[in-house]
Amino acid sequence: MSVRNQLKLLVGGLNARRTGATTPAQSAMREFLDRSRLVSAVIFVVTVAAIVLISSASMMTTHLTVLPGQIATMRVTASAPFSYRSKIRTEVAQEQFARRVPPVYRLDTEPLRRFDEAARELLGKLAAFEAAHPAGSSVTLVTRPALAAITEAFNARGPYNATVEDISALLGAGDAKARAAIFETGFATLRDLYAQGIADNMLAVATPGVAVAFEIARANGEVAARPVQSLENAFTLLRVSLATDGVPRPAQQALFRIFRQGLVPNVVFDQAATAAREAISARTLKPVVVNVAPGQTILEAGDRVSPEQYEMFEANRDYLLAHTDTELNEGLTLFGRVLLVLAMVFASLIYIRIEDAETLRSNVRCGLLALVVIGNLALIRANYSLGGAEFFLRDAAWASALPYVAPTALAPLIVAILIDAGSGIFMALFVSIFTGVIYGNRLDLLVLTFLASLVAIYFCRDARRRGRVVRAAGAGGLIVAAFAALIGFADQTPIDTIIRQMTAGLATGIITGIAVVGLLPVLEALFKRTTDITLLELTDYNHPLLRRMQLEAPGTYHHSLVVAQLSENACNAIGANPLLARVCALFHDIGKVNNAAYFGENTRDRTSPHAAQSPVESARIIKQHVTDGVEYAHKSNLPRAVVDVIRQHHGTTLVRFFYERAVAESRAPFVPKAPKFPTPILPPSIPLVPEMEFRYDGPRPQSKESAVISLADGVEAASRSLRTATPESLRELIDRIVRERIEEKQLDEAPLTFEEIAKIKSSFEFTLLNMLHSRVAYPAGEAPTGLKAEG
Repeated sequence: MSVRNQLKLLVGGLNARRTGATTPAQSAMREFLDRSRLVSAVIFVVTVAAIVLISSASMMTTHLTVLPGQIATMRVTASAPFSYRSKIRTEVAQEQFARRVPPVYRLDTEPLRRFDEAARELLGKLAAFEAAHPAGSSVTLVTRPALAAITEAFNARGPYNATVEDISALLGAGDAKARAAIFETGFATLRDLYAQGIADNMLAVATPGVAVAFEIARANGEVAARPVQSLENAFTLLRVSLATDGVPRPAQQALFRIFRQGLVPNVVFDQAATAAREAISARTLKPVVVNVAPGQTILEAGDRVSPEQYEMFEANRDYLLAHTDTELNEGLTLFGRVLLVLAMVFASLIYIRIEDAETLRSNVRCGLLALVVIGNLALIRANYSLGGAEFFLRDAAWASALPYVAPTALAPLIVAILIDAGSGIFMALFVSIFTGVIYGNRLDLLVLTFLASLVAIYFCRDARRRGRVVRAAGAGGLIVAAFAALIGFADQTPIDTIIRQMTAGLATGIITGIAVVGLLPVLEALFKRTTDITLLELTDYNHPLLRRMQLEAPGTYHHSLVVAQLSENACNAIGANPLLARVCALFHDIGKVNNAAYFGENTRDRTSPHAAQSPVESARIIKQHVTDGVEYAHKSNLPRAVVDVIRQHHGTTLVRFFYERAVAESRAPFVPKAPKFPTPILPPSIPLVPEMEFRYDGPRPQSKESAVISLADGVEAASRSLRTATPESLRELIDRIVRERIEEKQLDEAPLTFEEIAKIKSSFEFTLLNMLHSRVAYPAGEAPTGLKAEG
């Protein structure tokens, strides 16, 4: 910056202060703060609205999604007395009434008609046979074939089983006229029995000899109770009627055996007539009206919804929708849910304000918290909605396992890894509370999910391997499985249901761990966060940037290793992140690879390329390594924390060597030419060589790790000038460098206390003494055997 520009800036600032005007920088800062507050307000409103929507959607009585056979998720009671006609209870009453209506039967005469035709045909064939064989009716070798043919023809007409002997015995009953008379007697008996009705012995269970009354439908459609005979009684009546005087006994027995084949039960159940009779009876039954008292339980959380409960729930909903005070009641319920969400969000803000105020000041961190909690609750709500699927409606065992499938540890694990364990624990409580609310205010689910999340966070603390995240989430799932078994045994739950609940809990834990591992890189890039897992991966010395530094700037690489060790030990001493400090220190000077020869640690001989450069150009090249380092870090997708340290590790310090060289050159004697214009008179406070061209662009260190690396960088570089590293010389060197940085206000923006600065200095001294200690010099060939291999 030229002298004229410096004067303009100085005069402008003094005038603004005198007149009370606002400078452009102040306006920009005020605009930034206003925008930051607006973003914070938007995050707050969106978070509250989203949580209310997720936890309240379909949870109001008039909007609650309930299906028959589904597990009820919340308790519903009648807010006012109402009555409704129960279709289910009416149908049950009608069914019970229909059972008391006697069945209707009809008389089937078709078997009688078939037997009548077959028997009369048999009479004709017997008459023809008798005419063809007048000699006799006994069965002989000559007559058997003909009698067998007559018998087969008769049996083929129906389910009959007459024998040749029976047919032969009929021939002995007399001539054709006598046989016809006997047959007519049998036909008359069959017609009477069929007209009265013959019931199967299983139907006509009664006292022997007593007819049983059946509801018989007549041809004209009328139904009347009529007595019927059992099959056994019918056989007896048939036998008696066929015992005619003058008929030989063998012929009587043969005739009975043939006619009994025409006697079958003909009382048949008439389904159509019975249904019509039941319908007529049902129409006379009045609908069942159910009266519900105020406060009566309609649905109970955790119970499977029966059809009758579902009908009552629908009637309650219709009643609420039909009355004017419904909107007020539902509004009060929603208002209560909003108050619950606001209370939890404000509790979160208070906790964060006490334990981690930095998160509250960062919209990025607040946005991360809002995103993960909303996403986690949305997943839990979606899991809850699966209860309405047909599969879970049919299988109660799997439906009871749905709460254990909810990934409640997802957000707590992400927050614990990306921010800290304390925030993760509070997030676990937050998610568990609303999980219990979503599943119908279940306290057991709240406690169980909170415990599982705490176990997962405990095993995931300081995780530096992705596999440890999966194991930690699996441990949380194991806790869910174990307590699901214990609670199931206490509640006497069926063993197959317990096994499914345990399987669901354990599998969900493992899947949650895998999901967290997959989401971490995305969230790290989206919210500019860096986990210890990513940092540990960056400590690999085969990283392309570190390999390039080893080859092109070996002195800088060695310098970075020492600074990394100094920074890591110092951060351990003050409770900062040692792994972050180590990684940032390894990459803090990566920009030097572009002009490695211009930095003293990479100079192999005594010649320096700065000899041919002006001090301003040399300072520009030295300062350029910060800009080049930031560019390399962005191209290699290094974490934001590393980029910040590269940008901040020199702060706004002065490139003192070249500044003093420029001052010295400015004081050298020279012959001035005649000035074209009068030389301005400068104030005494403005030097002839402006410092701005020799100062790093900054900003100053903003974090503890960045401040420690800045101090370690200066201490390590200065320690190279020591001829002997004694405690006194190192202590004096460290004190001087730290004092200079404090006097230059380079640590003003870093959250360090004087106590922590004292610990940092002690750590530097201890580490450097162990690094720079001198070894015992051994004459050639006299080194102890155990030391010959030392480098």
